[in-house]
Amino acid sequence: MRWWAGVGTVVVAVVLAGCHAGESGASPRGGSPSASASPGGCVAGHTEITVSPGDTVVRRLCARPGTVVSLVLKPRVDDKRWTAVGSSAPVFVLVSGWRVDADGTARASLRCAGTRAGAAEVTASAKAPDVAGAARTVFTLHVSVVPYTAKG
Repeated sequence: MRWWAGVGTVVVAVVLAGCHAGESGASPRGGSPSASASPGGCVAGHTEITVSPGDTVVRRLCARPGTVVSLVLKPRVDDKRWTAVGSSAPVFVLVSGWRVDADGTARASLRCAGTRAGAAEVTASAKAPDVAGAARTVFTLHVSVVPYTAKG
């Protein structure tokens, strides 16, 4: 076996282990009826993740290729406002449709890669509107895109 084949096997095992280890924390809150957990605990199709004040600031999600995640960030209770959502690897998880409603709720659509496996950190930043300086990351969603296994 070539060394790179062994490395690839280890990477796949780590991604799958992370997916299974995060199943309890990965289930979307308030998932939509079109969301379905495939064998292995990864979501497929369309799902919604809602982040409310007081929720954990880091979450994990295992998703199948082509999954669309609606990220809903409820209004903050401090003086900060949601400013942006970004992806560390847009080739695996692409952020689109960013908007902030009048009530302070922010929304973004996350589109997982169509055929590729990989991982990305989706970060949401916030800052006080009357304070100079850069916004800080206040929520992180670790997304693992895991393809279906081929049989046969």
